[in-house]
Amino acid sequence: MDFRLIDELSQRLGALLPPSMSEAREDLQKNFRAALQAGLSKLDLVTREEFEVQRAVLKRTREKLEALEAKLAEFEQRA
Repeated sequence: MDFRLIDELSQRLGALLPPSMSEAREDLQKNFRAALQAGLSKLDLVTREEFEVQRAVLKRTREKLEALEAKLAEFEQRA
């Protein structure tokens, strides 16, 4: 999980608070950070690297399937 992104989001949320809440901003940012981490940890997410690996596997599988389909069509035409 990319904690920099979570920190950035919590800071952005804190910046949206009205000036009258400036004293509570840091505590609220910590609460935002904790809530974001808890919410994201419940999601079934994969890293970009894992995604790219699976994408490559799927591409190779699709290419093999297309080659097999072409061979099958050729055999069917001969029969």
